[in-house]
Amino acid sequence: MNDFLQKLPQFLGHHLELSLPFAGLIIALIVVQIMLMMRKFTELTPAGLTQLINRDTPLLIDLSASADFEKMHVPGAKHVAMSQFDPENKDLAKARELPVVVMDKDGRSSDGAAQRLVKAGFTRVYTLGGGVLAWQQAQLPIAKGRN
Repeated sequence: MNDFLQKLPQFLGHHLELSLPFAGLIIALIVVQIMLMMRKFTELTPAGLTQLINRDTPLLIDLSASADFEKMHVPGAKHVAMSQFDPENKDLAKARELPVVVMDKDGRSSDGAAQRLVKAGFTRVYTLGGGVLAWQQAQLPIAKGRN
């Protein structure tokens, strides 16, 4: 180990084209991890969402496109178009103390909506990692059609 540590500075100096991108990658990974730790909502797996549904009564909000929602959604989810999603809505504000799970088809758009809920004062905010597709791939029940 001592031999490795003694030769490391020499190796780094002779291989800058490898060392600099590697250092940049390490820094980027650290920044991403810090950002994930600082966000005020939790990403659930399909199994985690199942546990939450079984022990509590979460409000499930699906932000998928209407056609995608009608093809498949988590049973009990309410469809809200992304363009009409408003955390300040009077009906939604009544659910501030409930757990709220935001999801979409593939999990790409729900983080922004979760951030908006946190900013609006919601305290128990979750997203479904991988979206409804992850739920389907976990072979959990799928609902079809409108609410």
